Amino acid sequence: MTDDFGLFRDTVDDAEHPRPRRLTDSRRARRRARERCRRRVVLAAVLAVLVLAVGGVLFGVRKLQELREVPDFVGAGGAQTVVQVEDGQSLTAIGATLARRSVVASIRAFTRAAEADPRIQAVQPGYYQLRERMSGSAAVARLQEPSARVGHLEIRGGEQLDNVELPDGKTVPGLLTEISRASCAMIEGASTCVPPADLRTAMVQTDPGRLAVPGWALDPIARVEPRRRLEGLLVPGVYDVRPGSSAVELLRQVVSTSVARLLAGGFPASAAGTGHSAYEVLVIASVIEREAITPDFRRVSRVIDNRLAAGMPLQMDSTINYPLDRQEVNTSDADRARAGPYNTYLNVGLPASPIGSPSAAAIAAALNPEPGAWRYFVKCQKDGASCFSVTREEHDVAVHDAAARGVF
Repeated sequence: MTDDFGLFRDTVDDAEHPRPRRLTDSRRARRRARERCRRRVVLAAVLAVLVLAVGGVLFGVRKLQELREVPDFVGAGGAQTVVQVEDGQSLTAIGATLARRSVVASIRAFTRAAEADPRIQAVQPGYYQLRERMSGSAAVARLQEPSARVGHLEIRGGEQLDNVELPDGKTVPGLLTEISRASCAMIEGASTCVPPADLRTAMVQTDPGRLAVPGWALDPIARVEPRRRLEGLLVPGVYDVRPGSSAVELLRQVVSTSVARLLAGGFPASAAGTGHSAYEVLVIASVIEREAITPDFRRVSRVIDNRLAAGMPLQMDSTINYPLDRQEVNTSDADRARAGPYNTYLNVGLPASPIGSPSAAAIAAALNPEPGAWRYFVKCQKDGASCFSVTREEHDVAVHDAAARGVF
């Protein structure tokens, strides 16, 4: 039976009436996976933000607590004390020293103040006058003040142990005076100054070995007047002595430092083969130092060697002046006629001891004289340069010429 009107159809034409499509299981799984991934990304981002926020808060709190909790004193401090800054110490190590000595309340109090003032990086090794119970910033500031440095002295070439009075009435302080000044500081309200007289007594009465005098110098200085036995053993340079030390300790500190510097320069081994003992080299070098300017050192050294080899008196005015309280460039006839172990006009050979502190350049000249036949020299230029001669006649001409030009 036909149904022309479509009344008996039991199906619907899909083309005319499309059905909704159902998701397959695999498509649903992929969709759920994408949704889970998006949720995880969002959650991770939220957690990251929370971690950063919490971390920042905790860091800030910790820093605030650190600032509040660092032990630190207030103000410029109380009782005076002396502290040593050692060579190569870091700021943390310096802070540890200061904290141990109760100068600052804690290492961090010092290093925190140091971080705010980079100039403290230039602090030099040595001894410093500080106070107990200083704030970290006060300690940092004080270490940079020149007046805080104590126990510090500089020895220059030609300086001698005793003071020297000049013709104009001025006094040139000797090494004992300079060591005495360097010994001065205040510790617990008391001065640590050791007078020059006490240093001289210690030098005279103390066994030289206790003063760190090296073995190669012990025999020759035994023949020297005790008050001059350390002459020439203190070479030029910067020294640091510990305020509060005894006279013997002060001398030992300076002598041991000087001997170490000589050793570092290859001395006394370098004296071998020169025809002179190590001590004699220091004697010659000290005379060179006082007689000439540096460019002439090696020629003066040759003059000394040539005169010694010929058995001639050295005739050096510097040796005549050395034992005198008042010294002048031109020595008097009376001074040159006065007998004594330093009169190289009357005596043949070297003076009894060095006559001052010999510089490295003077020692080098004594070890290695310039080749030449000179036996005489005289200062012939106003800058201190000398003219050298082989014969007495040549020398006399040079002397007269220099005098005519007003050099002396």
